[in-house]
Amino acid sequence: MAQKVNFKNSNNEQITMSAVINFPEGFDKNKHYPAVVVSHPGGGVKEQTAGLYAQKLAENGFVTIAYDASYQGESTGEPRQLENPYIRTEDVSAVIDYLTTLPYVDNDRIGAMGICAGGGYTANAAINDRRIKAVGTVSAVNIGSMFRNGWDNNVKDAEAIPYVDAGSQARTSDASGNDIATIPLAPLRKEDAPNAELEEAWEYYHTDRCQYPTAPGYATARSLNQIITYDAYNKAEAFLTQPLQVIAGSNAGSKWMSDDLFERASSTNKKFHVVEGANHMSLYDVPKYVDEAASVLAPFFTSNL
Repeated sequence: MAQKVNFKNSNNEQITMSAVINFPEGFDKNKHYPAVVVSHPGGGVKEQTAGLYAQKLAENGFVTIAYDASYQGESTGEPRQLENPYIRTEDVSAVIDYLTTLPYVDNDRIGAMGICAGGGYTANAAINDRRIKAVGTVSAVNIGSMFRNGWDNNVKDAEAIPYVDAGSQARTSDASGNDIATIPLAPLRKEDAPNAELEEAWEYYHTDRCQYPTAPGYATARSLNQIITYDAYNKAEAFLTQPLQVIAGSNAGSKWMSDDLFERASSTNKKFHVVEGANHMSLYDVPKYVDEAASVLAPFFTSNL
């Protein structure tokens, strides 16, 4: 059973968040349930992989909520497709604010997970928000590291300075009333993909595999100013103390960002599950890989919420 909901973002009440709540079988509104917030990748929406994982966890007894980030999907906010990582992080806490108003949610048993950049945002939210009692990530991406250092972690920070300049110029252009400048978050065309794995990102977002009308796959270029200098795992070595379950594919080019999270997190209860044969994108929707990931996440959240 699922219910589509809309609610004011507690961090910016001019924004209305759009989300889907999934309920476990036999749901009783008079009981209290553990809940899990599921955050979508950069460029994604709740109807894609985030919604899939939310459904899988609901089948295991959790109330789950998959939501569209502010400025994206069916959530409101201008300019459209703003990918400000600080706002994305605060969105996680805003969704938790909403969950705490629901009488059937046990406020002491709230967990959070995310896929791709949503995993990085979830980790950052947990560093800041102690209401998150357990953290799960799938194909985690620290969006700042990815934009600074490249998909394969082979670019030095200083080489990203031109992108900060580009973001700055985009802000000036936007302020002048020109069309909002944009950047791709995944290849917009097959021929733009630099490797086979990112070609699969194009396939996921821009073919019948999983394209969705509210997920155009680009972001505002002005977002570069915040993205380049953002560290999703900032102070994880001190403050990410909650139980942590990291999941990544053995063939994922992005695995180094999951490794980094696992190494930096100060949690004394942290586990890393490698899905053999999976790459970054296959953990989004390939049934055997998603089922394996869900089979790890469900008992993790059960034992820690």
